[in-house]
Amino acid sequence: MNQPATFDRIVLVVLDSLGMGEMPDAAAWGDAGSDTLGHICASREVRLPHLQSLGLGNVRPLEHVSPVESPRGSYGRCALQSNGKDTTTGHWEMAGIILDEAFPTYPEGFPADVLARFVAETGVPGVLGNCPASGTEIIKELGAEHVRTGKPIVYTSADSVFQIAAHEEVIPVERLYSICQAARRILRGEHEVGRVIARPFVGTPGAFTRTENRHDYAVPPPRENLLVALSDAGLDVVCIGKIASIYDSLGATQDLKAKNNDQSIDQTISALQDERTRGLIFTNLVDFDMLYGHRRDVEGYARALEHFDARLTEIEAAMNERDLLILTADHGNDPTYRGTDHTREYVPLLTYGQRARAGVNLGTRRSLADMGQTAAENFGLKLTAGESFLSEITG
Repeated sequence: MNQPATFDRIVLVVLDSLGMGEMPDAAAWGDAGSDTLGHICASREVRLPHLQSLGLGNVRPLEHVSPVESPRGSYGRCALQSNGKDTTTGHWEMAGIILDEAFPTYPEGFPADVLARFVAETGVPGVLGNCPASGTEIIKELGAEHVRTGKPIVYTSADSVFQIAAHEEVIPVERLYSICQAARRILRGEHEVGRVIARPFVGTPGAFTRTENRHDYAVPPPRENLLVALSDAGLDVVCIGKIASIYDSLGATQDLKAKNNDQSIDQTISALQDERTRGLIFTNLVDFDMLYGHRRDVEGYARALEHFDARLTEIEAAMNERDLLILTADHGNDPTYRGTDHTREYVPLLTYGQRARAGVNLGTRRSLADMGQTAAENFGLKLTAGESFLSEITG
């Protein structure tokens, strides 16, 4: 390393799907007028005093979340430079990977030859569904037939995903995971979707509910990324929630399990309390997207934001003077918008640390990779993409 690090630990927390306004090319993605945070704040008085004090309203004025005169943090927003609007694309870009070609999507369902190979190699008695669908709706529609026939439910969305839903008493969780692993092996080349996702559920017809035993199987990312660069340099890369699975565990030195926002926040605090950690603590808060964005639950999303805002003080209390907190998102998922899928939006960028400058307007960044490049520069490293803002918050 060329110089001592300004910060010993970068704490990167992704509020999954918290977009804040359409990008210039949103119309090309069918997302004109989308504004996840703006529309949630317009739905009622959403109380976010701690995010507001960091400068959330300074990025752009929001209803009930106005700019503050002296923000405690620095603030801006990031565009998604890659071709896409999904979880994998957004997170990979944070780590310095820019995708020129989007992962394939299947608005008409998966080709017959792909499903034939899937059935042959997994030994399942066939599949149900094979269409774009809401996960909660498709188990409501096909769950009883699945229980009767033992056929897993295969479905997708506007994103690049191959999702497999199964009742835990019909296809046990470990068996479902092995089926997903087989699907991941099959879905290569032209059909290399961003993620294969296990979607277990329980219950009886009319009362099926998904469990927290979801598991994602991502495409392995290129080795030229932030996580690998840090771990190769002997630094810690603590992955919390679904972060490790998004990067196929490449570069992860710890994988702390968390199935919801509260567990992810708890694990983040626990990681911060370990003074031996030096490097990156990388957290995903999945509930915003999974429970509220995709389900178009505006009020649920608002309550979840207020709950995170209240717990933000616990994260700050666990930080020491050599920590930097970065809050952001990976894409949008406007719960007031038509459909049930992600939206092509800017994402917020908030930074805070005792050694970091406050009140700096970081502007509109060209790429989410700017965050990765900032973390890399802090530890004397360099990525192939992104423009660091380290000097702006430490100068």
